[in-house]
Amino acid sequence: MVEQIEIQEGYKQTDAGIIPKDWDVKTIGDVGEVKMCRRVFNDETKPQGSIPFYKIGTFGKEPDAFISEELYNNYKGRFSFPRKGDILISAAGTIGRTIIYDGKPAYFQDSNIVWIDNDEAIISNDFLYHVYQAAKYTTEGGTIQRLYNSILKSTKFLCPPTKDEQAAISTALNDINALISLLENQLEKKRNIKQGTMQQLLKPKEDWIENTLGETATLKARIGWQGLTTAEYRKTGEYYLITGTEFENGFIDWSSCFYVDEERYKQDRNIQVKEHDVLVTKDGTIGKIALIKSVPKPATLNSGVFVIRPIANSFHPEFFYYLLLSEIFLQFLAQLSAGSTINHLYQKDFVTFKYFTPKTIDEQKDIAKTLSDMDNEIAELEMKLKKYKMIKQGMMQSLLTGKIRIV
Repeated sequence: MVEQIEIQEGYKQTDAGIIPKDWDVKTIGDVGEVKMCRRVFNDETKPQGSIPFYKIGTFGKEPDAFISEELYNNYKGRFSFPRKGDILISAAGTIGRTIIYDGKPAYFQDSNIVWIDNDEAIISNDFLYHVYQAAKYTTEGGTIQRLYNSILKSTKFLCPPTKDEQAAISTALNDINALISLLENQLEKKRNIKQGTMQQLLKPKEDWIENTLGETATLKARIGWQGLTTAEYRKTGEYYLITGTEFENGFIDWSSCFYVDEERYKQDRNIQVKEHDVLVTKDGTIGKIALIKSVPKPATLNSGVFVIRPIANSFHPEFFYYLLLSEIFLQFLAQLSAGSTINHLYQKDFVTFKYFTPKTIDEQKDIAKTLSDMDNEIAELEMKLKKYKMIKQGMMQSLLTGKIRIV
């Protein structure tokens, strides 16, 4: 028996789902033609100049090439070119990435960056931008390797009947985008301030003491004969396994951890993780750092992670954690590699790491607290940003489908 779907008054059933009666299902091809710039060859670009040339890798960012004004004026006068307000779409690389063209002199990489030549009779470019953000580009056979013109033109969207309703939806989504952009800028600024503060606070002072890691700390990791195979990784359990992939912004994302059996956890007490432990990855992506602030469940390490603990209160762990996040540790790793790629951080090398600390633990704690307070501010902003991005997703799902109408 086919289940009957109750359709609310004022709505209708379409092949795109239930939508308002006065809305239409359209394709992007209904509102315009796919356009692209004429190809610019590598020998026509240069590393510096006044006319930016955007490739897929720099789309929406700083350009890594330029073209001459003569070539720009020649091509702009003879071939397709976006107008101010047109939405540029990446047809390769990160497919569907979009930006609104600001009208400033620039050139774009032929068929890899396209736009819709829309006369705005049916739909405004401002609304179309939000349509692109929510578009589901599909093709027969599964994954899209390239956003071909036919795929783009056949992509469906729901179209409100009036420009006023389109404008109201666009305004609401533009407002949340502006708030997200403001938070992203604040976050970047705070991160930059923290980075500068770290360099200033952790730069060795005249009365600081030089230390060698092997003399001031113990380094432990899962030894060879205890090696874990991925077959022993559990999706649920009572004993966390830290592999290094869970390191996120200097801490452990416990929700992404695997688990191990009790026997494996109890196998080595030296790598049973404790509060204030400092962790460093020694395989895969070398030198990722994490501080253990709390341990919600018993946790152990796989063979790719060192745990570092001070000997006889030789340093404050959180101070040392920030030291490893600084340029001081990056320079040490760079010296180890000597121009080649490191694929393993050996203990025999790591114990030679030299670092400076203030004379007293209290001074170290003060520095760590200053940086920790800044981290807390950054974390609050990150949570706020995540919240508003989720709100935006909900707004798009409701406003672009007509589930909620604001006129």
